[in-house]
Order: sequence, then structure tokens, then C-alpha cells
Amino acid sequence: MTIPASWFLVLAALLFGIGAFGVLTRRSALIMFMCIELMLNAVNLTFVTFARTMSDIGGQTSVFFIMVVAAAEVTVGLGIVVAVFRRRASTSVDDLSELQG
Repeated sequence: MTIPASWFLVLAALLFGIGAFGVLTRRSALIMFMCIELMLNAVNLTFVTFARTMSDIGGQTSVFFIMVVAAAEVTVGLGIVVAVFRRRASTSVDDLSELQG
């Protein structure tokens, strides 16, 4: 018994929607990073679903590169958040907008 591809696509759409809602409503930089990662994983699920449906490895290759870029983004982003938290004692995005100069 195999699960239809539409179920995976609906799950990916729900995950992407939850991530987008979190980015738009939350003010904490850490939570925004987690929501962005949730959105990237939803896109990865879509790529893997289409790769499985079409019996092509291209989607899985794209997922590999997306995961590498996401890991680099998290590393740089968390470094910036930690540096700002040491300086301001807050991870609020509203506080970060004051640093524009």
C-alpha cells in the first residue's frame, strides 16, 4: 500500500503555511529562523514528492543543495542573533531594526 502524492503535497502546503504565518506574526528572530526552516523543509518535501512521482533524481539533488544552504543560513543567522543578544539582551526583530544607523 502506497501513500498518494497528493497527501505529501497537502502536508507540504500546511507546513509552508504554518511557517509563513510564524514569520509574519512572531517578532523573535529565533522563532522566525525556525519558521523559515519549516518553510524550507516544506519545499524539500515537495521536491522529493515530485522526484518520486516522476522517478527522477533531480528533486533529491535540489533538496541536498537546499539543506546545505539552510545549514549555512542557520549558522550565520544564529551567530548574528547571539551577537545582538549579548549587546541588547533581546532577540526582538523590532530592536534589530534600530541598528540600521
